[in-house]
Amino acid sequence: MHTYKTALLLLLTLLLGSCADNDFFQKDALAEPGEAGIATAPGPDSVWVVAGRHYERGWLHRLFWGRHNRDLWTTPVKLPVFDLATMNGGMKVLKKLGGYQTSSFHLQDSLGRLYAFRSIDKDPVLVLAKFWRPTFVTNILRDQTSSANPYGALVVPVLAEAAGMYHASPILYYVRSDDSSFGAYADAVQGKVFMLEEKFKSAANVLPAFANVATFEDSDDALRKRYETNTHHFNQRAFARARLLDVLLGDWDRHKGQWDWAAFQEGKDVRYEPIPKDRDQVFLKMNDGAIPFLATSKLVARKFSSFGPQIKDVKALMINAEFIDERLLNEISRQEWQQVAQELQQKLTDSVIERAVKQLPAPVYKLVGADMTESLRNRRDQLPEVASKMYEVLAKHVTVAGTDKQDNFLVKRLDDARTELTVTRPAQDSLPEKVLYQRIFSRKETEKITLHGLGNDDTFLLEGNTTDGILVEVYGGLGEDEITDKSSVKGRRRMTHIYDTERGNEIDFGTEARDFTTRDVRVHAYDREGN
Repeated sequence: MHTYKTALLLLLTLLLGSCADNDFFQKDALAEPGEAGIATAPGPDSVWVVAGRHYERGWLHRLFWGRHNRDLWTTPVKLPVFDLATMNGGMKVLKKLGGYQTSSFHLQDSLGRLYAFRSIDKDPVLVLAKFWRPTFVTNILRDQTSSANPYGALVVPVLAEAAGMYHASPILYYVRSDDSSFGAYADAVQGKVFMLEEKFKSAANVLPAFANVATFEDSDDALRKRYETNTHHFNQRAFARARLLDVLLGDWDRHKGQWDWAAFQEGKDVRYEPIPKDRDQVFLKMNDGAIPFLATSKLVARKFSSFGPQIKDVKALMINAEFIDERLLNEISRQEWQQVAQELQQKLTDSVIERAVKQLPAPVYKLVGADMTESLRNRRDQLPEVASKMYEVLAKHVTVAGTDKQDNFLVKRLDDARTELTVTRPAQDSLPEKVLYQRIFSRKETEKITLHGLGNDDTFLLEGNTTDGILVEVYGGLGEDEITDKSSVKGRRRMTHIYDTERGNEIDFGTEARDFTTRDVRVHAYDREGN
């Protein structure tokens, strides 16, 4: 695999070297991204904008590097002008964010509502090591931003609303080249196209759809509370629906930072509902052009999966979301995945898709509207197959973590084909007993189940006598744990592995468990943050 990548990079370098004097490198190749060109000015509140004139390239460049979405970046569209002093009753800049690729800010309006304000064009130079920044690699990365659809995020709210999902409602604006309202940051915004999108961070951002919301959390805080206490839970079915919509849109970049969470109080417990955000990578087009075609193969940069009428590589669209998918989709059965997919199909009717695509600026709709509509319809029809594939990817190795409170894990080897896992919260501190997790696993689908007790004194009990079964790994975690294996699986291979510290625990290995206890406290490690 590494040899293949090295050969591809060498080929890339040779092509660049041999073509340095032709259309590959026009004089504006290093033009600052995001500087929008102005075609005409129809009035004081809106202008005709060319979002990325620097992505215009000749036929030879397109042959090697792809047409991508260049036509969308270079087509004039009419956008409103952003005025910090009058927008939403007047807005102020809270801070400039240190993003690697976009110019972005946190803004607040007169009612205290928070917003993200991000440039739609990107400059990926800062993701490179300093050695590479003055070289051709910078040109390559900047140019490949043309694979993104600068207006794609405008299509999403109509689809999300129809699907019954929480969502932001982004709006595009042009910032005048003489705008000085951003003060010291004026150079970062002048003459560029930006997206204004709600941030769900405080009570001020509560919309009618969030009538009963207690608060909002980002992924880091929601996950931290989930692991610290056994009273905070994620709505995994709702998250599965959101992830299916991601695949429908071809949105490959859905890491944990791309989500906010609406928290709802339910007695002593809190339920988190997903709010997807940052739709910068929907409708990617990167599989044209000789070099991007090679670079996005399964052996190199598989995750850059292009949008089209066929969903060809579901796994590619799951790569960046691996951390959060493994944690927040580990209890959904195959049947539930199918139910969610069918529900989503029914809600995303032809008329909904048509209305969503018509949110594109009229000149852009004229270019891609018909093809995008047809592709979305075809991809919607594939959702049951997509759901099956996502389930199969996630079902192969399943990890279930407890909390820093006491949790009880019960594993039942029901028969040769099925293993049941139940995790409960014991009644304590005025909290009632509660089943936190329950799922029956199939040996045909699941090779390994890994359990993490995390903090406090947890109990693990394994039962059942079978001829065959699934490997179960038990990590007791911190605290004085009680681990008992009463199960039995015929054959020489032991199907229970127990990992914990040698002292301070009560462990009955029975006849099935292998002893992997150690003096090294690092055996308790579990990645809660994904950083």
